[in-house]
Amino acid sequence: MGDTLEFNEIYQEIKGSWNDGRLRFSKQNVVYKSSKTGKVDNIPVGELNLAQWRRVCLGHGIKLATSTGHVYKYDGFRDTDFEKISEFFKANYKVELTEKDMCVKGWNWGTAKFSGPLLSFDINDSAAFEIPLSSVSQCATGKNEVTLEFHQNDDAEVSLMEVRFYVPPGQADEGQDPVEGFAQNVLSKADVIQATGDAVCIFKELQCLTPRGRYDIRIYPTFLHLHGKTFDYKIPYTTVLRLFLLPHKDQRQMFFVISLDPPIKQGQTRYHFLILLFSKEEDISLTLNMSEEDVERRFEGKLSKNMSGSLYEMVSRVMKALVNRKITVPGNFQGHSGAQCITCSYKASSGLLYPLERGFIYVHKPPVHLRFEEISCVNFARGTTTTRSFDFEIETKQGNQYTFSSIEREEYGKLFDFVNAKKLNIKNRGFKEGMKGNNNEYSDSDDDQHDAYLERMKAEGKIREEANDSDESEGESDESFNPGEEDDDIAEEYDSNASESDSSEEGDGDSEDEARKKKAKKAKVVKEKKERKPRKEKKQKDTGGPKRPMSAYMLWLNSSRERIKSENPGISVTEISKKAGEMWRQLGKDEKEEWEEKAGEAKKQYDKAKKEYKESGGGGSTAASKKESKKKGGKKEEKKRKSAGGEKERERGGGNDSFKSKEFIETSEESSSDTDRKSKSKSKSKSKSKSKSKKESEDEEEEAVSTPPTSEEDSD
Repeated sequence: MGDTLEFNEIYQEIKGSWNDGRLRFSKQNVVYKSSKTGKVDNIPVGELNLAQWRRVCLGHGIKLATSTGHVYKYDGFRDTDFEKISEFFKANYKVELTEKDMCVKGWNWGTAKFSGPLLSFDINDSAAFEIPLSSVSQCATGKNEVTLEFHQNDDAEVSLMEVRFYVPPGQADEGQDPVEGFAQNVLSKADVIQATGDAVCIFKELQCLTPRGRYDIRIYPTFLHLHGKTFDYKIPYTTVLRLFLLPHKDQRQMFFVISLDPPIKQGQTRYHFLILLFSKEEDISLTLNMSEEDVERRFEGKLSKNMSGSLYEMVSRVMKALVNRKITVPGNFQGHSGAQCITCSYKASSGLLYPLERGFIYVHKPPVHLRFEEISCVNFARGTTTTRSFDFEIETKQGNQYTFSSIEREEYGKLFDFVNAKKLNIKNRGFKEGMKGNNNEYSDSDDDQHDAYLERMKAEGKIREEANDSDESEGESDESFNPGEEDDDIAEEYDSNASESDSSEEGDGDSEDEARKKKAKKAKVVKEKKERKPRKEKKQKDTGGPKRPMSAYMLWLNSSRERIKSENPGISVTEISKKAGEMWRQLGKDEKEEWEEKAGEAKKQYDKAKKEYKESGGGGSTAASKKESKKKGGKKEEKKRKSAGGEKERERGGGNDSFKSKEFIETSEESSSDTDRKSKSKSKSKSKSKSKSKKESEDEEEEAVSTPPTSEEDSD
């Protein structure tokens, strides 16, 4: 037998919910690690004094008790595991694994036994059920009755609210009431927060980000009390999972994060993290409300009665000593700016992402802590709004996805190297699906592999550079476009020696200048027109040619259609084709060859007939001649329409220009002279257009004479 025994998917009951994890038996200790929270139970072998194998709801389970009074229960074993575990216990442990049967009679009358942190209800020396006293939130007494109320767990589908025990009257030891004695035994081990006695120390007006506000934190031996203006929270130290001390990006502030399970509640809101914000410059002198002997005996040198230093150091030091857990700080990661965090956004709120040695933590709103063990893969994605940033996506083994967006592009290399060093599976790296992060492929040689995102970023950079170069070149051409004309215009306008002229001449000059500028502007914006591809002409069907032969399937269908109708009366046309297709697929090769031969003969006859038809002049020649005649006829009609329409427009325009009112003529002689000039120029244009139309009509007559008659005209 080996030195260790390991079991996966072993469950531990925590306040009504089952959390899976891994259990390992070794020669030195028994270790259980929860998959949900990552919390580790480490039981030294020397402290074990009881080991029982029991039949439970999830198969079989083990109950372990220690000399310090702790009880651990793990379920999810198979029946065949008993022999392996019992042999391992005999070989390595001083305790033997014994089988213990549970009482399933369903009686509600028995004996209540208090054994450590458990209340066991026994019937005939067999346990019917056990209640962990740490789950008790309140204990109330009545006449011959004790009522136990329990902490609620949001993860549990069904929660046990309360249990009532009837305690019969009798003579208790030393004249004590049996009901009160029962209640005292429960309260001695229950997780009931009672603010009795003085606080060890008090921190005044600390800034808290979640829950938001300023709170006085009172440190008691077994719990933490947050006292605010509106709400109060009492946090037992047993619910604290982890402690984090994180430097802010501005290097002037510090975050102190307390991870809680179960979370503190305020209405329907759950706070899984308690986040405190401190200034590095704020100092404090602290005196513990305990004697020096008590401080030395309880904290073993971790704390002293009088302490002074930065406020965040004092709070973290006191919490570490009372909770008895390590404080997690950022590792060796350094971003582009030298900070140990990355600025990003999560769920439309900005915050800081800290890459740790064993996970990621995002601060804050909402705070997120992701351990490397629960991460399935990560993904580097392109930013949705701009190419100057990217998104960092994390997918967990439970199927949840966390997207941290708007990360600066300069942080990509640092973050990629960190993820690569931690051997996390990178989704968009080109590896095959199903590969785990622990494989050898995530070694240093991975740096030489193709990085799709990096290549894409480089390509986009080149495109932007080319675009900028082209913009600059266009700008230079715009500035140097016809510089002489523009300079001349400005000189004319602001020249002091320029001679004065009539208003009409100034107006003509201004209009000419504006026309030049408009032409120049239009010339700048001119775009090169792409040549259109010529459309493919549709093939016209030749109605006079021979028909194409039918395939083997169509020949068989025509011959067997009536048979299918007779066999299936009332069948529709679509159902006939479906049925025929199925029957054709089921035909043998011999039967299909018969119809394929017939189709081949028909094909030969078709080829022969088509050849004779083409030799006789059918097919392509007639179609081509028809197309040419249609094209020429269409051109003639278009020219006639254009010439007729142009003449009508000219007649209308000429009539309007020639009309002048009496008043207009009398007011100014200059304007009349201008109109005479315009009328002369228009009369010239009319004569030119008439001569053009005459020429076009003569050309059309010449074309009509020169074109040969079509086949239809010949036939006429």
